[in-house]
This record gives sequence, C-alpha cells and structure tokens, in this order.
Amino acid sequence: MVDLESEVPPLPPRYRFRDLLLGDQGWQNDDRVQVEFYMNENTFKERLKLFFIKNQRSSLRIRLFNFSLKLLSCFLYIIRVLLENPSQGNEWSHIFWVNRSLPLWGLQVSVALISLFETILLGYLSYKGNIWEQILRIPFILEVINAVPFIISIFWPSLRNLFVPVFLNCWLAKHALENMINDLHRAIQRTQSAMFNQVLILISTLLCLIFTCICGIQHLERIGKKLNLFDSLYFCIVTFSTVGFGDVTPETWSSKLFVVAMICVALVVLPIQFEQLAYLWMERQKSGGNYSRHRAQTEKHVVLCVSSLKIDLLMDFLNEFYAHPRLQDYYVVILCPTEMDVQVRRVLQIPMWSQRVIYLQGSALKDQDLLRAKMDDAEACFILSSRCEVDRTSSDHQTILRAWAVKDFAPNCPLYVQILKPENKFHIKFADHVVCEEEFKYAMLALNCICPATSTLITLLVHTSRGQCVCFCCREGQQSPEQWQKMYGRCSGNEVYHIVLEESTFFAEYEGKSFTYASFHAHKKFGVCLIGIRREDNKNILLNPGPRYIMSATDICFYINITKEENSAFKNHDHQKKSNVSRSFYHGPSRLPVHSIIASMGTVAIDLQDTSCRSASGPTLSLPSEGNKEVRRPSIAPVLEVADTSSLQTCDLLSDQSEDETTPDEEMSSNVEYAKGYPPYSPYIGSSPTFCHLLHEKVPFCCLRLDKSCQHNYYEDAKAYGFKNKLIIVAAETAGNGLYNFIVPLRAYYRPKKELNPVILLLDNPPDMHFLDAICWFPMVYYMVGSIDNLDDLLRCGVTFAANMVVVDKESTMSAEEDYMADAKTIVNVQTLFRLFSSLSIITELTHPANMRFMQFRAKDCYSLALSKLEKKERERGSNLAFMFRLPFAAGRVFSISMLDTLLYQSFVKDYMISITRLLLGLDTTPGSGFLCSMKITEDDLWIRTYARLYQKLCSSTGDVPIGIYRTESQKLTTSESQISISVEEWEDTKDAKEQGHHRSNHRNSTSSDQSDHPLLRRKSMQWARRLSRKGPKHSGKTAEKITQQRLNLYRRSERQELAELVKNRMKHLGLSTVGYDEMNDHQSTLSYILINPSPDTRLELNDVVYLIRPDPLAYLPNGEPSRKNSICNTTGQDSREETQL
Repeated sequence: MVDLESEVPPLPPRYRFRDLLLGDQGWQNDDRVQVEFYMNENTFKERLKLFFIKNQRSSLRIRLFNFSLKLLSCFLYIIRVLLENPSQGNEWSHIFWVNRSLPLWGLQVSVALISLFETILLGYLSYKGNIWEQILRIPFILEVINAVPFIISIFWPSLRNLFVPVFLNCWLAKHALENMINDLHRAIQRTQSAMFNQVLILISTLLCLIFTCICGIQHLERIGKKLNLFDSLYFCIVTFSTVGFGDVTPETWSSKLFVVAMICVALVVLPIQFEQLAYLWMERQKSGGNYSRHRAQTEKHVVLCVSSLKIDLLMDFLNEFYAHPRLQDYYVVILCPTEMDVQVRRVLQIPMWSQRVIYLQGSALKDQDLLRAKMDDAEACFILSSRCEVDRTSSDHQTILRAWAVKDFAPNCPLYVQILKPENKFHIKFADHVVCEEEFKYAMLALNCICPATSTLITLLVHTSRGQCVCFCCREGQQSPEQWQKMYGRCSGNEVYHIVLEESTFFAEYEGKSFTYASFHAHKKFGVCLIGIRREDNKNILLNPGPRYIMSATDICFYINITKEENSAFKNHDHQKKSNVSRSFYHGPSRLPVHSIIASMGTVAIDLQDTSCRSASGPTLSLPSEGNKEVRRPSIAPVLEVADTSSLQTCDLLSDQSEDETTPDEEMSSNVEYAKGYPPYSPYIGSSPTFCHLLHEKVPFCCLRLDKSCQHNYYEDAKAYGFKNKLIIVAAETAGNGLYNFIVPLRAYYRPKKELNPVILLLDNPPDMHFLDAICWFPMVYYMVGSIDNLDDLLRCGVTFAANMVVVDKESTMSAEEDYMADAKTIVNVQTLFRLFSSLSIITELTHPANMRFMQFRAKDCYSLALSKLEKKERERGSNLAFMFRLPFAAGRVFSISMLDTLLYQSFVKDYMISITRLLLGLDTTPGSGFLCSMKITEDDLWIRTYARLYQKLCSSTGDVPIGIYRTESQKLTTSESQISISVEEWEDTKDAKEQGHHRSNHRNSTSSDQSDHPLLRRKSMQWARRLSRKGPKHSGKTAEKITQQRLNLYRRSERQELAELVKNRMKHLGLSTVGYDEMNDHQSTLSYILINPSPDTRLELNDVVYLIRPDPLAYLPNGEPSRKNSICNTTGQDSREETQL
C-alpha cells in the first residue's frame, strides 16, 4: 500500500512563514491559466447577433441606416418618374418597361444589394428552426420583390429598364421606423409610450397608403391620361376625403381596379388603427398621461399622493393651497392609484382647476409613476392617509411605504406627511413636516374641557378665510343682520404670520425691550398680537417667553393679525384731530386703536396711534368715582420696558394660590398623594415628555376599573368615589395610544392640583396592559367598559355630574357605503344625550364637517333655519368655512379632524404653523415657552372695561398675553317644535291658545325651560282623548274621576319631564342617588362664539372667557414671597409645598 504522506506535495513557497512576512515572490513561477468568461457563446454568429440585435445602441444605428436606405429608394423612384418623358400611345408595354438612366440604375442596384444582404443576414441571425417562417414574412417578400430584379439586371442588361415597384419600400420604411423607436426607448432606458407609438403607426400607415396610391395610379395611367405625380396626389386626397369632385378620374380598368383595392385596404386598416388609438386615448385619460420634463424644469409644481381621492379632500387642499398669492403659478400633480371619481372629474373640468391640476393614475411605490409625476423636480410632496379606512393601522403602513418610496426616489424633495396613529410616527421622522391625526385630535379635545372652544380657535387660526379680505362686504358674516356674526366673521380672518424684527414696522422700535412690552404696545398701536419669538441661532419657537425676554434685531416675530405686514400700508393721522374725540372716552391724549381697513390695491391701511406710556396712577386708566364718593377703583400699572422682578406677579411652579384655603388634613393628604415629574412610561415612541401631576406609586390595574370593586376599594360607580370636582368623560371605541394625549394636558404641571378633574374613559373594548401601564401613574384617571348607547353605563360613569362629555368618533363607523353616513350613529347618540342631559356640555368629533348641521338638530327652529340659509349663502360666495356660523361649531361643541388638514397644507408656506399649534395644544414643551390657558371675567374684573386695558393689566401684572375672547350671549329663541300644536277642532284650538297665552304670561319670568312644555305628541293625544270622551258612553262615579285625573296629568306632563322621569327611574334601579340630576337646566337659550384678536376697544362682558398664553413657570423662580390671589390671575398656580420630581 502506497504511503499517503509521501504522496502529498510540499507547500508552495507562498505558504511559508518567511513569505508571509516578507511577501509572496514565488507565485509568478506557478503554472496558471487565464480563463475568460462570456455572457454569450463566443461564436461568430453570436457576436453578429449581439451587434445587430441584442445591443440596443448598435441595433438602433443599424435600423436607422436601414430606414434611411428605404427612404432613399423611394426618393430615387420619385426622381425617375420626374425625369421620365411620357411616351405616346396606349400600349401595355408602357406598364412593364420604363426609361431609367444608367446612374439612377446604378444607385438603385447598390441600394438593393445592401438591403437584400441586410435582410438575409438578419433572417439568418433570427432563425429559430423554421425556414418558412422567415421566408413568408411580408417584409422579406417585399424586400425580394424590390431588390431581386435589380440584382438580376446586373447579369442581364436587357432588364435594366424593367419596372420594379420600388415605391413599396415605404412599407419597409414604416416597419424599420417602428423597430427603431422601440430600440430608441430601450437605449435611453425610458418607458415606452404606447400612445406615442400608436399615433406614429397611424400617421405612417396613412402616409404609406397615400404614397402607394399616388405612385400606383400614376404608373397605371401611363396608358391612359398620363397623370403626373401632382395630379395623382390631388386625386388620392379628393378620393380618400370622400369629396370626389370628378375632374380627375382613372380611365383604364387596371387603375380603376387598383383604386378599388386601395379603398378596401383603407377601409380595413385605418378603422383598426383609429380604434386602437381611441382606446389608448381613453386609457391615457384615465391614467393621466405624463407631466413633461420641460414643464417640470420651467414651472413649479407639487405632488399630492393619496390612496383614494374624494371631492371634499380635493377641494380643501385646492382652496387652502391656492389661498396664498405666491402659489398662484404652482401646478398640482395628483398621484392616485384609483380611477378618477366622477365628481372629481367634473370639478377638474372647470377651467380654474383644469389649467392648474393634473391627475395621474399611478402608485407612489413605482419609480415609473414617480417619474411621470417628475417627483425629483417637485417643490414638495404631500402624502395623505385615508382616514375612512376601517383598519387605520393598515392605512398608516401604506403611508409609510409611500413616504419611503418618495424619499428613495427624490431625496431632496420636501415631504409633508399625514399619519393617523401616533405609534407609527417614528417611522417617518425624516419627513420635513408630520401631522399625527390622533395626537392633535385628543390634545384638542382635552383642551376643550379646560379652555372652551379650543378646537374652534385652532381651526380658525389654521384656515384661510375671507375675514382678511380688504373688501368689507366680502368677509364672512358681514351680510348678516346679527351683530355677533359680523364680529365673529371679521375676527375669523386673523392668522399667524412672521417677520424679522429689524425689518418690521410693527416691532422694530422695540429692540432691546421686553417681550411683553413689545406685545402690548404693538397691539395698542397697530392692533397686532405678538405671541411668540424665535432666535436666529435657535430652531425652537418660544410662545410668550415672558417679560424677562429682551428682543433683539435678528429675532423672528410671530404675530396674529388680519393680514401680514407686507400687505399693509401705514397712514399717520394728525394727533390733534384725534385728541378731542378720544379724550371724551378715555380722558387721555389719544383713543385706543380700532382696525380701520381701507381697500387700496389689495393692502390694509392701519392707523398709527400715539405710543407714549401713560401714567398708571393718573385719571386716564381709572374709572371716575361714583357720585360724591372719594374711593378710587384700582388702576392699571404701565408695562415696563425691562421687567422688574420685584413687582411682577408670576404664577409659577412654587406658588399655588389655589391651595391657600385648604385645611391641614387636606393639605397633608394632597402632599402624600401627588408629586410633579415626567411620566415614567410612554405608550409609544416619539411622545414629547411633559411635566405632569403624578402619583408617588402607580395604581394597581384593578383600581383603575371604575365600575368594579376590588380588594383595595369597594366603589362601583362614580358617585361613590365622592369626587370634589366635576368629571370629564371620554367615550371612545378603543383605548388607542392617542388617548394618552388626552390625559396629559389635563394633568399638566401648571394645572392647579385643586382644580384637577377626574377623567373617566368610557370604552367599548377593554384596554390593553400597555395603555394601563401608561395611565396608572396619573391621579384620578379611571376607565369603564361600556357604550354611550347604554343609559345604565352612562349613569354608572357619572354623567349626571360631569362637566364635559367628549364623544370620539368610532373607527368602525368611519367607513360607510354612503360617505356622509359614517357619522350617523354618533350624531343620533349625541342627540339622545342632548335630550336626556340638556345641562351636559357635550363635545363631539365627526368625520365629515358637513354633518355639523345635524348637531343639536331642531327641525322647526327658525333660528337654525336662518343659520342654514346663511351657510348656503356663504358657500355660494366662496367661503372655505361656510359651517363656521353653525352654533355647535362656534361654541366649540363639535369638531372634525379633517378641518386640521389645512394645517399640513399651510405649512408649505408657513413652516412654523405645526410647531406653534403643537405648543398651543401642549403636545410639545419647549423650555421657556408659554402655554395656552384661559381666565373668566367676573364682576370684580368689569372695571377694566375694554380689551386693551385687559391686555395692559395682564402684561403688567402676570406677563400673560391674551389672544382672544370666548363670549356667550343669551339667544331669544322663537317658537320651536315643542311649542307648536295642531288642533283637531277650531274652537278647541282657540281656547287652548288663550289658556296657553295666559299660562305663559304668568310664568314668563320663572325659568327658560318652562317654554318648552306641552309638546306636540301630548297635545294630539289629549285632543284625541277629548273627542273620545264626547263620542263614547258616559262614565259614572269613581271611574269617571279617575279618567279625568289621568287626562289632566297626561295633558300637563311635558316631554322634558318624561325624560327626567326615565333617567331617575334608571338611577333608582341601579341604586344611584338622584340628587344632582338637574333636569330643568337647559343651555339652549345661549349662543357662544370666538373673537380672535379683537379690536382694542372691544368692551368686556360678564362671563367672557379670555384665551391667554401664559409664560413658562419653570423658566425662572421668583425672588420674593408668593403673590396674593387676585381676580385676574385666578386660573393657575402651584403648590409651594409639593414635591418636585425631575
């Protein structure tokens, strides 16, 4: 046996240790073979095939050369016809023989040789085993007919004048042109346009038919009329156009037969081509075609990517996008995977939109469709989610993929993305602007419970309304006879604008002065409300940084005004002319400014007023004494240019005036129970940390269930807990992560501990453990499984003593066969709540803003009908906010998240709007930035009298900046449905009317709800009972008395009392106390609305709620003792003895 070890060869030198250190020098001596790899067979045929067919660029050159040869042959045929002298006689030999010069014959023979050789070579290279398939191809047959006779004439000179139908090469030229276009698209790697190819084929087919007919008629008529080429062209055009003048006609039977054949071919070929062209045209209309590269490079456009395009979404986007003057020249390219809706198609046919909007059917996940939309040249890309989907998470996933695809295809294109679920937000952090629907929705609904109508305030700020129109009559509500609608419509035009301080006429003079000084005096002089600032070297926006902030020249100022400063003209008024008028009102040198809007070339002229500081102790800001009394009312201190910390009254973290009157026991228990800090657990990634009221230890999950007792407590309903403050109830389908943003604003650190409202989550489905982990650290937060459809669930969760009831739109009802029916269940449930608990403040979220008209619906209420007519008029006049005059929306009782879509659209022009809105809603907390809160005007505050004096009082005392007023007025309702009666007999109707008038006159001043007695149903049943009593037999004794008593009780009972009795019976059945159920208190006789940045001379009224942006209490700590509680600063404050956990 052979020793294996002896057979193993030694290692080559390169594996030795010395070679590993010093390098390999012996490998050159090894025997090596270089191997080349080919993608195709290395044969002569494969190389020819690669050059002639497979390689796009070389194949394109060859086909272009072939196309040129065919055109040259047709051109040589025309030259031969023009040079030929028409021979005399009508012999058939003129058909078969022609006069061809020797040079012309030589050129035609050369072209024929090259063409035939190329045809045979390409046939050989494309041979696949069937020789007859190559021979019987029409291009090959035509090539043989046109080339072989010329080649034969080389060897047989007598055949040089033989007629050859060279004009048939036009069809070979058409075939070469089609192949050339295909190779051209392959060479430049662009998607082939089927529409372009079909048009090219149709045109070339038509030209080939006409050219063949011209040449054939001319040649066959050599034995007839001897027509020239022009006469043949004239004849063909007249014949194919079906005009048929008859002045030129064929004479020989052969030419007539040829014309018949050509007409038959045209009738067969051309309709097929036209049908294919029409089909492709219709398909292109559906898909939208392409947005040309030339337009993309010379014009500006944005791309809107949506899953399905509805008419409401489209009009909201177009109205808001084109509301800005500098966007009028932009084009909107819509990229949608679905076919265009009928309503959308009808709107896009309007000239105003058809010249601006381009609809492309395609997917954002395909690079071809993104290329069609020229995404890489777009100014911005808006990606919107489909909120009507049942599975909103799936809709978010589609949005995320679209955002990734656009970012991959066009990295430099700014992205504006709308997302539904907050947990999906971190996937698109790379986007330039992101709006998370559930984050904004729940934060806005929570602030509605603290600051009434915050949703309406934010909606008006982010919409572009006609309130800023220079023409007074064009603004919303100015044609209405109601004064509140005029004020409300005029103030709705206020928006947020920005300007650099050193470039501003409004704020340039306040450089080096405090923020509150600049805000007050800018409002006093120009009527603008300065709300925020941003340093040049800092990206963070600070809302009301407080009196300690000193303005610098490079600061960017954010202010609320009717229009931006660039569109304003400033007009100085003579000081002496104004002094007499103003002195009679304010006893001062000049009157507080009133917005004077002057229509002048699209600008707004603003009066410049005197800005000199007035003495706080002088008679200018104090009220005159009443009668002979010498007691003076409090005066207002001036706003200092630089803050004096000793005199500034701050409501900071360490001074909670709301806790001053607590007993020691309550104080001790509160200190043990609450602390301040950041929530230790967030339910999703990307939530901004907020300083909140927290518990020292988290609550067990069993204790979070309101209606179930556990080993820690035995309470089973909200009443048993004995809450001191009224409840806030949220009715939702599921406990999504967005619901976390509802709790955080209600437990923010600047909320007084004594004013915290218990939060009850009424959920259709039980929450998961992750959500319970997040809310178990917040005080007085509970949940209960139930529905607003069930009266027992509502009573258990404490609806009878709730301050606010928030009804969130359910995801399962957002999708319906009829779009606007998605809100049907929510509207009916809220209407039931409204009828059962009329004193309850209900805040409702709807899917469609158009359904707001059904909230608190009264079919025969004259005032509601008048508002409906006003809404229709405003919509006809082009208002983007026609629903703003509906009472539920104006009062902040109803809200639709689709109204915030304009926030994303506005951010294209105002990139700061999303940041400012998040700061106002408390979604983001920037150190040094203020927060939104409110204060209520009491009788002790009416001495301030005007909004301007209130502005001064707040700026000089607490540093707050007011931005608007929420006003509630009494409404004189006309006869409603519950007061209308239908009588059966005229005499009874007259008698009942007199009795009712006497009854109402005696009780007119008792309560407002007494007017709603005797509803229609009870009146009709009583009349029916009377008629029966007259027709039926007479009852006697106790039976008659009993029926009479029941009849009277039935007559006197009202619908309101029936509902109250129903609720009380259910409460008794559940073992709940009926104390506190206020069945007669009704808010139907009041209306509420918002005045954003009202004019300085607006008079304050009792119970006005003023929106404030309060400085951050954590930005600084006061040096002195906590200030005393006064009527102006009575909304916030903190406990100085509370423990702070950072």
